[in-house]
Amino acid sequence: MTQRPFSRPGAIDLSVLKRPAGAPAPGAAPGGPGAPGTPGAAGGAAGGGTAGGPAGSPSPYATLVDEQSFQTVLEASRTAAVLLVFFSRSRMPESGQLADDVAALSAEFEGRFLVGLVDIDATPQIAQAMQIPSIPLVVAVLDGRPMPLFQDVLPLEELRAALTQVVQQLAAQGITQRHQPLPGAAGAVVADDEDGGEPPIDPRYLPAQEALEAGDNDRAVAEYEKLLAANPADAEAATGLARAKLLRRTATADLQAARAAAAERADDVDAQILVADLDVLGGHVDDAFARLVEVVRRTAGDDKERVRQHLVELFGVVGNADPRVARARQQLASALF
Repeated sequence: MTQRPFSRPGAIDLSVLKRPAGAPAPGAAPGGPGAPGTPGAAGGAAGGGTAGGPAGSPSPYATLVDEQSFQTVLEASRTAAVLLVFFSRSRMPESGQLADDVAALSAEFEGRFLVGLVDIDATPQIAQAMQIPSIPLVVAVLDGRPMPLFQDVLPLEELRAALTQVVQQLAAQGITQRHQPLPGAAGAVVADDEDGGEPPIDPRYLPAQEALEAGDNDRAVAEYEKLLAANPADAEAATGLARAKLLRRTATADLQAARAAAAERADDVDAQILVADLDVLGGHVDDAFARLVEVVRRTAGDDKERVRQHLVELFGVVGNADPRVARARQQLASALF
């Protein structure tokens, strides 16, 4: 295996993981056993076994990957991020420790990513299909598209910080979906819905939700900010904060006046953003996204980046699973490049 440069943990950039729907996932060999989309990779289920973390405790969000489950694990990346960890305990024992640590930490992030552990000794075909140059290697996969993250054996705290950065960047792009615990894994809980009621609200979010129900947007923002200060990887809190800020920004806005101002001042970024915010609140999501994509297209420098960031924040408000967000992501990529 030859070496080639990869992103370092301190400079993880997941922006290239966005791709048009239906585009092939790069990095995999077009043929051969275990290659995505080939008969050798089809079938099976993610969860061919959970990997042991510290003291052998399994994680409900980590699975050993074999040729049968590989394609299914890749398909799981269409729900939320998947991290593939390539290791070999016989060739480099430290890489096995990294695999154990990533698996153990996955439980802390509560489904923000699923860990697929690839033992290249047991499944050399997968390493060949993914063109793995060396071990250890951690690869992020989103919507079927892989990108190397880092290839170092990191101390546990540095590894936790690197994974937190990954989750934060995903949340900043509006990608806040979570995986469910793997069936049969420790920690997997089956919801009791015999009464047909909704699942209970996580008590951590109750103060913020109560503030929103009371119309106290400032308090809701403060509550969500406290949650994020305690756990920067809390994607649900990041989504809630984006929604609370949207409500606060638009609380005193007059829709007709805002539309008139935006029509008169096409180059006024603030005016265009305000109308987009109001459109999202009013359910005119496609109109809001199209407006800001067009502003991105015709602006430059700081204004362009500011509008891009605001649009990504609105993606989080609407939800990454919404097909309107998927369409707008493609339009934004076209406007940027």
